[in-house]
Amino acid sequence: MSQGSGETGRTEAATVRSERPPSDLGTEVPDPRRWYALGVIAIAQLMVVLDASIVNLALPSAKADLGISNANQQWMITAYTLAFGGLLLLGGRVADYAGRRRMFIIGLLGFAGASFLGGLAPNQGLLFASRALQGGFAAFLAPAALSLLTVTFHDPRERAKAFGVYGAISGGGAAIGLLLGGVLTEYLSWRWCLLVNVPIALLAVAGALREVKESKASGNTRYDIPGAITVTGGLIALVYAFTKAAPAGPGDPSRWTDPTTLTWFGVAMVLLVSFFVIETHTENPLLPMRVILDRNRGGAYLVMLINAIGLFGMFLFLSLYLQTILDYSPIRAGLAMLPFAAGIILTAGLAANLLPRFGPRPLMVPGLLLATAGMLLLSRLTPTSSYVSHVLPSLIMMSVGLAMVFIPVASTALHAIGSHDAGVASAMINTSQQVGASLGTALLNTVAAGATTTYLASHHAVPPPLKAALTHGYTQAFLVAAGFLLFAAVVAGILINIGKAAVQENDPADLAA
Repeated sequence: MSQGSGETGRTEAATVRSERPPSDLGTEVPDPRRWYALGVIAIAQLMVVLDASIVNLALPSAKADLGISNANQQWMITAYTLAFGGLLLLGGRVADYAGRRRMFIIGLLGFAGASFLGGLAPNQGLLFASRALQGGFAAFLAPAALSLLTVTFHDPRERAKAFGVYGAISGGGAAIGLLLGGVLTEYLSWRWCLLVNVPIALLAVAGALREVKESKASGNTRYDIPGAITVTGGLIALVYAFTKAAPAGPGDPSRWTDPTTLTWFGVAMVLLVSFFVIETHTENPLLPMRVILDRNRGGAYLVMLINAIGLFGMFLFLSLYLQTILDYSPIRAGLAMLPFAAGIILTAGLAANLLPRFGPRPLMVPGLLLATAGMLLLSRLTPTSSYVSHVLPSLIMMSVGLAMVFIPVASTALHAIGSHDAGVASAMINTSQQVGASLGTALLNTVAAGATTTYLASHHAVPPPLKAALTHGYTQAFLVAAGFLLFAAVVAGILINIGKAAVQENDPADLAA
C-alpha cells in the first residue's frame, strides 16, 4: 500500500458506510456493558489459545497411559492446530453470515463437548480425533470472538486497551497453558488438561447470553466450499510432509528427499495453488484477495505466521528440555515457563499505550529483534545449563519483545477492513498463528530429530550420550526458530507502513461493525 493508505482506507470505509443500513454500523453511543463483554471474549480466547500448549506437559503421561509412540506424539498438538488453522477461514465466513454471537456460542458448546470426549478417550485414535474436533469448533469460535471485539469498541483508546487484553492473552495464553497443564497433570491427571475446558466454556456461554450482542454481515452470504476443502487439505498435506521428513528411527538420516516425503509436498503444493486459483475466480471467495493483498494487512498476517513457527517450537522443545534434560517435574516445568506469561501480560499494557502514539512498525521491529536475541540465547543451552542464567533471561527477552508484536499485529490486520469481510479478516489472524504453530511443530520436530540422530551417529560412546544428543537437537531447533523470528522482523520493517494516524482513526466502518 502507498503512503496514502490511510486516506484510501478512509475513503473505502466511507463507501462501505454509505452502502450499509444504519443497523450495520455498530453502536455510536458506547455500550455501558462493553467491558463485561470483553471479559467474556477474553475467557473464550484464553481457552482457545492455551489449549494449543496445555497438553505439552501432559504428553509424557498420556503417552504412557495410552501407548502413544514417539512418531505419533506430535499429533496430540498438530491435530488441534491443523483443524483450527485449516477451518478458520470458513469459520470466519460462517460467523459473518450466520451471526457472530450465534457462532461464538455454538463454538463454545462444541469445544466443551470435544474436550469432554478427549478427557475420557480410551485410546490414542479417539484422543487425536477429539483434539481435531476441538480445533474445528475453535475455528468457528475464535474469529467470531475477534469480530465481536471490533464491533463492541469504537473509541480508539478503548479499542487499544481491548486489543491490549486480546494481545496479552494471545501471547501469554500458551505459557499459561504450560503452567496449568503441569499443575493438572501432577496433582490430578493428564485427562484434566482437556476436561478443564468444560466448565470454562459453559461459564463463557452464560456470559455471552447475557453480555454479548448479535451482529452479522449483510449482502452476499454464499459459502466457498471448494476453497475450504483445498486449503484444509493442502495444509494437512504440508504438515504431514514435514512429519514424513523426520528420521524413521535412532541412527537413521532425515528423509527430506524420500519419494513419500516429496509426494506429500507435491500434493500440498497442488492443493494450495488450486485454492488461490479458486479464490481469484469464484464469486464468493473464502479468502477475498482484497483482504490479504493490502500491504499492511498482508504484512501483519505474514508476521504472525512466521512468528508462530518460532514461538510454538520454543514452547515444545523448552518444555521437553526442562523435563527430559533438567529432570523437572510437570508442575516445576510449568512454573519455569511462568515468567514468559508474566512478561507478556505486563508489557501488553505498555504496548497498548504506545501503539496510538507511534504506530505499529516502531513497536513490531524492535520487539521481534529482542525476541530473536532471546531465542538465540536458548540455542546455547547445554545439558548442564542453569535455568537462572540461561533459560530465564531468554524467556524475559522473548516475552517483552513479543508483547510489542501481538497488539500491533491484531490492530494492523483489521486496518480499513469493510463490514462484509470483518470475520474473514479476523479469522486470518488466528489462521496465521495456528498454521504457523502446525508448521513450526512439524518442521522443528524434524530438525531436532535429525540433529539428534546425527549427533548419536558421530559419538560412539557406550552408553550413548543421550541427554547431550537430545539437547543438541533442541538447540538446533531453537537456532532455526531464531531465524524465523529475524525474518519476521525484516517482513515487518518492509511491509508495515501505516502510521499512528491510521491507528487513531475513529471510524466505525473501519472497525468492521
